[in-house]
Amino acid sequence: MARRPRQLELPVPPTWGGRRPGAGRKPTRARPGAPHRSRPDHDPRNPVHATLRAVPTPVSFRSEKMSPHLFRALAASSGHSFRVIHFSIQSDHLHLIVEADRGRDLARGLQGLGVRCARAINRALERRGSVWAERYHAHPLRTPREVRLALVYVLLNFRKHLRAAPGIDPRSSGRWFDGWSSGKAPPAGASPVMAPRTWLASVGWRRGGGPIDYRRESPAAPARSPHASGPSP
Repeated sequence: MARRPRQLELPVPPTWGGRRPGAGRKPTRARPGAPHRSRPDHDPRNPVHATLRAVPTPVSFRSEKMSPHLFRALAASSGHSFRVIHFSIQSDHLHLIVEADRGRDLARGLQGLGVRCARAINRALERRGSVWAERYHAHPLRTPREVRLALVYVLLNFRKHLRAAPGIDPRSSGRWFDGWSSGKAPPAGASPVMAPRTWLASVGWRRGGGPIDYRRESPAAPARSPHASGPSP
């Protein structure tokens, strides 16, 4: 009786596809950059806390050689549909609170701001080449409490990095901020920032804890959404 042929199974070759624990390129920097994934849709009612972090430079951004150039670049970055409403200049990075009418305006506004500031930095240092180490971080601020925490974080960030005494950071827009509990008058001359138009940034943040006391308050790490590429401390 003839034997029925039996189909033999071929050995399954090893595969390299699919998700595996520990797979992927390992970070080369101690501080990981912003992930390269699609950013969440922008809601024009929400201000955004943005951070730009630079490659190592020989001169601090806060120095007399650098900060005036950055002040002018930041002041020139606002327009009708994209507005810088607060900022602080740290030794190797910038913190910003911005508003934008649309997601496209937010992306273009931050990219244009980055280009302006990079050119100002290279001009001051008489150098060429890339300035920013990574993509900008952008974290939407959705509640009064979250906006107030971001204001403290941005405007008083020098207390975190420099262990500075209580006061208003001269390398920030804090001198033009009207939300201090002490009610300091702004300096004479044009402001480098735009007045906020969103309810959260103009009025609503006060419901998150009232006016800010620069003599007693210090920045804490801002809350981060699990779906947003928010700012690093």
